Amino acid sequence: MKFSESWLRSFVDPVCSGRDFSHLLTMAGLEVEEEQAVAPAFSKVVVGHVLAVDKHPDADRLRVCRVDVGSGETLMIVCGAPNAEAGIKVPCALPGAELPGGFKIKVSKVRGVESFGMLCSARELGIAEDSDGLLLLTADAPVGEDIRRHLDLDDRLLTLKLTPNRADCLSLEGVAREVAALTGTPARLLDVEDAAVTISTQRAVVLDAPEACPRYCGRVIAGVDARATTPAWMQRRLARSGIRPISALVDITNYVMLEVGQPLHAFDNSRLEGAVHARMARPAEKITLLNEQTVEVQTDVLLITDDQRPVAMAGIMGDEASGITLATTEVFLESAFFEPKAIAGRTRRYGFVSDASHRFERGVDFGGTRRALERATRLVLDICGGRAGPVSEALANLPERRPVRVRPARVSRILGLPLTAERISELFIRLGLPFFREGEDFIVTPPSFRFDIEIEEDLIEEIVRLHGYENVPSPAPQAVLSMLPQTEETRPVSRIRHLLAECDYQEVINFAFVEEAWEADFAGNERPIRLANPIASQLSVMRSTLIGGLVANVASNLRRKQNRIRLFETGRCFFRDAQSGPVAGFHQPWKVTALAYGTALPEQWGCSARHVDFFDVKGDLERLLLPLAATFLKAVHPALHPGRSARVLVAGKAIGFVGELHPQWQQKYELPLAPVLFELDLDPVTMARLPHYTEVSRQPTVIRDLAIVVDHSLELKPLLEALAAHCPTIVRDIRLFDVYVGHGVEVGKKSLAFRIVMQDTQKTLLEAEVDAAMQQLVVYLQQAFAAKLRV
Repeated sequence: MKFSESWLRSFVDPVCSGRDFSHLLTMAGLEVEEEQAVAPAFSKVVVGHVLAVDKHPDADRLRVCRVDVGSGETLMIVCGAPNAEAGIKVPCALPGAELPGGFKIKVSKVRGVESFGMLCSARELGIAEDSDGLLLLTADAPVGEDIRRHLDLDDRLLTLKLTPNRADCLSLEGVAREVAALTGTPARLLDVEDAAVTISTQRAVVLDAPEACPRYCGRVIAGVDARATTPAWMQRRLARSGIRPISALVDITNYVMLEVGQPLHAFDNSRLEGAVHARMARPAEKITLLNEQTVEVQTDVLLITDDQRPVAMAGIMGDEASGITLATTEVFLESAFFEPKAIAGRTRRYGFVSDASHRFERGVDFGGTRRALERATRLVLDICGGRAGPVSEALANLPERRPVRVRPARVSRILGLPLTAERISELFIRLGLPFFREGEDFIVTPPSFRFDIEIEEDLIEEIVRLHGYENVPSPAPQAVLSMLPQTEETRPVSRIRHLLAECDYQEVINFAFVEEAWEADFAGNERPIRLANPIASQLSVMRSTLIGGLVANVASNLRRKQNRIRLFETGRCFFRDAQSGPVAGFHQPWKVTALAYGTALPEQWGCSARHVDFFDVKGDLERLLLPLAATFLKAVHPALHPGRSARVLVAGKAIGFVGELHPQWQQKYELPLAPVLFELDLDPVTMARLPHYTEVSRQPTVIRDLAIVVDHSLELKPLLEALAAHCPTIVRDIRLFDVYVGHGVEVGKKSLAFRIVMQDTQKTLLEAEVDAAMQQLVVYLQQAFAAKLRV
């Protein structure tokens, strides 16, 4: 809802102004979304009267104007505007004036002729983006009057962001009622008198769908002048409300809609046949609207018709054939009440909106239908002339306004305010809500313009809104608090997130509802949990893996020319499982997933660039799990490369997987390189071992290397686990440092070189002890794995 502050102040003029006025409305629930000045700052511009226009002696396109500015002295001003002529009144910037943009006016010579000012266009004053010439003022404009005062350019434009339930504030009168209630300033609402009936011409009205249109009023006005000029004050108010002036009759209907909130429509009465009907559309019925759009209306659309054809989509837009033109001399003026349910959603169905439908689908004051018609009639008669006929009115069952009981004790309990019955009574009176007392309670009957009041809580909201939200105390809560235990055997999730951030990963948070294709691709889930009411058609299922969101994040970053991407996310995943989980039938475990894409290190001069690989991410995973030791088993996962993926185990229990994205998904999601990622159950990752004391030996270590030849198919993991289980007590560490296949090694075999670290905590090892330990390892390898020493 957009309007000018000066128009509102013609209804109610409180003491507060500017920011305080906007704050008042916002805190009352009528949020001021935007406020702007009508015109930028400028000075010393007055109404000038052009007395004579002469041709410039040295320029074909320039004229020398003699201008009266009310100072008793005629000014000579050089002007190049094409519409400069004698007799007009225009804005005149005097010497010393400063126009928008810092442009200063001074006495100067223009092609040899001295000019004592400047005649201005609307663009030069900053009140329009384009202009074809000088801004022409009305003939009654007082010469010499400051143009800001004459055109009310110190006005402000306010745009309210109204909630759908406050349809009563979609008019100046509605906002004025609110301001009057908030400030206690009396509102000067319109005093509308019935227009004098001077002709007997009347058109019958028939309600064929009374449940959708319970009230319809219409009147014939004959002898109107459709070519009459809309008054400047009306044009100005319409333009400042965001409505383009069109013609006097159309402007009047728009003006009354803004003024009292009742949409109106004017038909060319000569184009109507017989009675006017309000009925539902018939199958395959078509109508060509004023926006030149032809639509085939469905049977749940309410139409206004005559005896022959549809003439309007009720409450939305009239049809082109019955619309008024500059040749119209007789109009049928419509003012009706349409049920919100009969209008809601119809415009969106056909791809357009209108100011009328915006109001009707939220609820229009059914008690002011005839009053709006009388107001419009008076304006038509005053501006366009004519003679008014009697009002044709059809009336059915109007919406029932059921009384609402308000209990003062409940008001105080809900608001936490000790409001007295006298204070509540005062607030209801200021809001214009009729009531009577029944014991301690208030019985309030909502007025016809308040569709948002139905239950006691609605009125409690009105009470606190008017009392002032800022006046509601906000005492600090008091409670007995205790710290939750944090044992050394667990790590908080925040620590997990910080560890990943230290590994150069950035945290993301994605939706828990994802595309169905992601579940099939990255989880092999052909039966995902579907949403009953998804926020978007593509986000229709709940995720069972976090991989899809991270892959989509990578694709999004690549489109923004980011070539090194490292992301992680912690979040719930959702599985069908009737045996576990807080929600029956579903299991919702937390998972942590990390993904690396691009180069292993940021661009630098210290080392050559290389792409991140399996072992880079595996190292990050091992660091995350410390002090727990992870083992890795070759495994297959739907999201991962079949030869570059592994299952992650801790204490023999699988907790997740790590690997490179499957080439099929890399190609499908248009990734130039394959990301490497891991996904783990979060609970095991938060586990930590209690620290325990181990003596640090002061004795020297002995290091020996051992190279053996084994079958090429032998995996390293079982070999290392077996050595660790059967090694002598003095062996502290066994590490593989070389793998060789080639010359000197049989075909189908491979050479593995291990570094053996030995140490005793009590004494220095003797050579014989070291040799015995090495021999024990060699014998075990020969017996268990048919290994041979490489010589």
